Amino acid sequence: MEECIINSPLGYTKIIGDIDGIYSVTVLNSEEKTTDIIPEVLEDCVIQLKEYFAGERQQFSLKLNPKGTDFQKQVWRALEQIPYGKTMSYLELSKQLGDVKAIRAVANANGKNPIWIIVPCHRVIGTDGSLTGYAGGLHRKQWLLNHESPFKQQTLF
Repeated sequence: MEECIINSPLGYTKIIGDIDGIYSVTVLNSEEKTTDIIPEVLEDCVIQLKEYFAGERQQFSLKLNPKGTDFQKQVWRALEQIPYGKTMSYLELSKQLGDVKAIRAVANANGKNPIWIIVPCHRVIGTDGSLTGYAGGLHRKQWLLNHESPFKQQTLF
């Protein structure tokens, strides 16, 4: 397993993976030393994340290898289908997966997504449009949604 730490607009970001794919991408809540030499198996992930943050990439094309239950992996695959700049409620996601009663299990699997940003769990919101839980903090979820929004907020001053 290889790992690296890069700096991103959301903070220091840790990427873990190997030849079988990316295992996890998480934003850390502490200041870390960035990796001087990116392991070869992680280079494409680093490049694609930088392109995403620069507004040059809307879809990732990486080999992913998250660890989880079959149900969690099913939810994570469904998350990958939510288009850039769009959101979906937990209820809609549960319906899409075929069981409206599974909303809590879907929300739990969403919260355990180990590959932030690339598997876009930030695009899932409450039925009423509210921002609900995000392992990286709601401020990061809001940043990601604003970043992907076709309507950029203009500053007044």
